[in-house]
Amino acid sequence: MKNSMLRWAFLLMAASPLTLVAQTPEPATTEPTPKGGLFGGSRQFRTVSIGVNGGVLIPAVATGGSNDFTKWQLNYGYGAYVKWQLLHFLALRGDFVGGKLKGDNSEALGNGENPNRAVQSFETSLNWSGSLNAVFNLATINWLHRQNAAQLYVSVGGGLAGYKPTITTAGGVTRDYKTSGSINEFFVPVGAGVKFKLSDVINLDLGYTMHYLDGDNLDGFNYATSKDKYAYGYAGLEFALGDRTKPQLAWHNAPAVMYDDLVAQKDQLKLELDAEKENNAKLAATVAKLQADSDGDGVSDLFDKCPNTPAADKVDGSGCPLPKPDTTKPAPVKVIITEDDRRLVRDAIANLEFQTGKSDIKPKSFPSLDRVADLMIRKNLSLKLAGHTDNVGTEANNMRLSKDRAESVKAYLASKGVNPSRIEATGYGETQPIATNKTAAGRQKNRRVEFTIF
Repeated sequence: MKNSMLRWAFLLMAASPLTLVAQTPEPATTEPTPKGGLFGGSRQFRTVSIGVNGGVLIPAVATGGSNDFTKWQLNYGYGAYVKWQLLHFLALRGDFVGGKLKGDNSEALGNGENPNRAVQSFETSLNWSGSLNAVFNLATINWLHRQNAAQLYVSVGGGLAGYKPTITTAGGVTRDYKTSGSINEFFVPVGAGVKFKLSDVINLDLGYTMHYLDGDNLDGFNYATSKDKYAYGYAGLEFALGDRTKPQLAWHNAPAVMYDDLVAQKDQLKLELDAEKENNAKLAATVAKLQADSDGDGVSDLFDKCPNTPAADKVDGSGCPLPKPDTTKPAPVKVIITEDDRRLVRDAIANLEFQTGKSDIKPKSFPSLDRVADLMIRKNLSLKLAGHTDNVGTEANNMRLSKDRAESVKAYLASKGVNPSRIEATGYGETQPIATNKTAAGRQKNRRVEFTIF
């Protein structure tokens, strides 16, 4: 009897090795990307499902042990369950199972003798059994394929069964084992199975569950000291509930989603990098255009109103040659720089302001600079510009900013007709502070452009 039971159990579970090979093939490039991101919580998945199944009940289990009757019989069984998938590998499942169990003493004992027992056969109606089980999916993460087609699981839990045995004595009398109603007993279910994904909604479920009762009343006969047990082998369908656009958590393959996320990020980064390269190329072309000076007079071709000026000629801010001195006339009288001239320059320094962090001169500074330009042209003066910054930012950036600001003042004065060759622009960055950089007022004083006329 034990060998027959084991053969039946092994046949029921013969499909389980398919989980090693029954995987979907590698997806084509047109296959939709699996949904369900990483670390996004269970709301992005379908976690609740229901199942119905049918199969056979036998008053024995694959683990063996003594039984009260020498021969058990296969009988129908049916069941249903509700499952809540908590994690990829763990679910809680509420099971219901019903059906019939039968057995008799028609088979000889191991020594060849016929059993001589007071009860000849039994038939038990398993009216109901309810249990709460923890279900563990095995090998939920697949590094070989994007999607699984089959999945092994094991389960264990606890529950209560209500049943009513009917026994037939050796004398042929059939009666209820308990005349006052059904028997209710606690049991521990231990099971295993294999599940196949038929679609995004339906799964095929093949399983085998052993029920270990906390009593010896299932077959209505107390022949040995061991407690009764029975097994349920079944095939059924599981239906995933919820939004069909969401994947089932039990079938979700996190490595595939992680791979798709990385590919998407890589593609996005490539697009951004290509756009930056294109912008840099445009910027380089613009800078090259601004720096072009075909005649070498110090004025960009973009602003040069007198192109092709001879290299020896001095030019004004628009690139046009300055009037050449008349050597027949006496040398000009040396111009004396007055206190009013110096006050005019100090006023230009006090009113000079730039855009924050840039070398662009604010329009409010133009009037005082215009007066400096007029003074230089009128008295043919030279000017030294020295740019300075505070210590906010890197030293290299501050050096560049101070130089750019001094050059901006030079360019503005040149645009007003001042000979650019008479202006020297130098940047000193943060190397020559005139006040502390620890206060806002001190840093304001250090951000300056100094004018020296001569």
